[in-house]
Amino acid sequence: MPGAEVIAVYPHRIKIAVHDVAELSDGEPVEVGSYLKIYDSSHGSMIAIIENYSIELRPAKEAGSDREKVYVIEAVPLGFVTIDGHFSRGGGGVAIPPKKVSVAVKEEVQEIYNTISEEKKFLFAQLAQDPSVDVPVDGDKFFSRHIAVVGSTGSGKSHAIARVIQNATQMRDDGSYGDYQLNNAHIVIFDIHAEYRTAFPSANHLAVDSLTLPYWLLNAEELQDLFIESNEEQSHNQVAILKKSITESKKSNCDGPPERLETVHYESPVYFDIDEVLAAIKSKNEERIPSKNGDRAGPLFGKLDNFLTRLENRVTDRRLDFLLGERTKNVDLESVLRQFTGYDPTSLANVTVIDLSGVPFEVLSTTVSLVSRLLFDFSYYFKRINFTPIETPLLIVYEEAHKYVPKSGLAKFSASRNAIERIAKEGRKYGITAAIVSQRPAEISETIFSQCSNFLAMRLTNPEDQNYVKRLIPDSLGPLTESLPVLSSGEALLLGDAAVMPCRVILDEASPAPSSSDVRYMREWIRPWHDVDFANVVSDWQK
Repeated sequence: MPGAEVIAVYPHRIKIAVHDVAELSDGEPVEVGSYLKIYDSSHGSMIAIIENYSIELRPAKEAGSDREKVYVIEAVPLGFVTIDGHFSRGGGGVAIPPKKVSVAVKEEVQEIYNTISEEKKFLFAQLAQDPSVDVPVDGDKFFSRHIAVVGSTGSGKSHAIARVIQNATQMRDDGSYGDYQLNNAHIVIFDIHAEYRTAFPSANHLAVDSLTLPYWLLNAEELQDLFIESNEEQSHNQVAILKKSITESKKSNCDGPPERLETVHYESPVYFDIDEVLAAIKSKNEERIPSKNGDRAGPLFGKLDNFLTRLENRVTDRRLDFLLGERTKNVDLESVLRQFTGYDPTSLANVTVIDLSGVPFEVLSTTVSLVSRLLFDFSYYFKRINFTPIETPLLIVYEEAHKYVPKSGLAKFSASRNAIERIAKEGRKYGITAAIVSQRPAEISETIFSQCSNFLAMRLTNPEDQNYVKRLIPDSLGPLTESLPVLSSGEALLLGDAAVMPCRVILDEASPAPSSSDVRYMREWIRPWHDVDFANVVSDWQK
């Protein structure tokens, strides 16, 4: 009797009875997650991954003997390896009769992963069951298709993102660059918690004190999110007067021939003076119209008080200097684009880290929306006018994406949701890819996640998030996600178009690491009592 035999074949699962573990494994470990080779012809073998196993005690063949112990393995088929080593995902079912089952040895597994051509190979992870096996991905398919990185807090998402980007853009610890150094990579990271400064010390770092994001580049939706409360009684009048005042200010501040002025409209990316707009709205709020009996209140007299107060509060809020301050009035569109894409002549960089930790929450969505839209429009117009084969693909990393593109239909998230959904649906055509990073994938716009083709799914403890991720991947791979709640920190399920076959991988910690480690409470609490510099904390708070 053979060491193992196929006893049942289902559309997405194969059941195998193991009579002799030693003969099946030939010294290789046999565990959940191990790979099996199932031969059914002389043309090659099916590759399957062990999902689970059980032990059955069968009647003894001879009287007085102990009952026979049989291990029953259930495995998920992943693909087919031809006799010349070519691997293809899927591959159909197992033909009758299956001839042999064996554990795929390390060299065979590595050979399957190495079927990616050298010029496309990109490496950032190893096989969790055997870290000596490298698991490269197809770099073109990985970076040109949207990526989702999900996992509960503490699962290693920040390290995973940092490691991927470091492997793409920086020298490795041993002083080498690997097979390729991606000299022309352009990556933008929305950093919600100020984690990535330490991971990318030579990156282009933009925080609220150095970021310049001019208010005059906001579109209609973003302007209304910033300045108007949609549930106010006079909101329709506020929208009308805002649109009229801004359009007039844009025309009065636009240089050029008369025909150029005719093309200027509410959403034209040209300068307008926010002080002129405030003065025009104030004038409408105080307008009195001559009449036979002297004068009377204008149609909007006194009805714009709340609107004016909100505008003045926004303009005088020092926390919003990056958006509404004086420095935003003296920049042009080209310099704004250069700071985000890393083409700033004074500090060329592959990575731009936008530190949003100092951005007030009420304008976070607007900030992300404007930057995303500018980068998409840049990619669109570059593609439109560029007649050479040289391109400038961009990768945008959306950390904690559930905070600004939630499923919620609230108006304050509409601008960022529309901007990122546009990138998700159309970005590939123009060389702009999104990496969506979240600890709560179930709370993110389904339109965005449904466009992701590559997944790094790390430990997820929330059942709703687990089920959401399971629905996003093919049914045949569903059983692999059963391990989501028990993955170790740094482990992930690597799924998608770029992976040779779905697998559980482990990623090395980023070096240098992002500042996302847990606070070491016991170490800090055991220190002798020490005072806190409240004066500096309050001073920085009140700036």
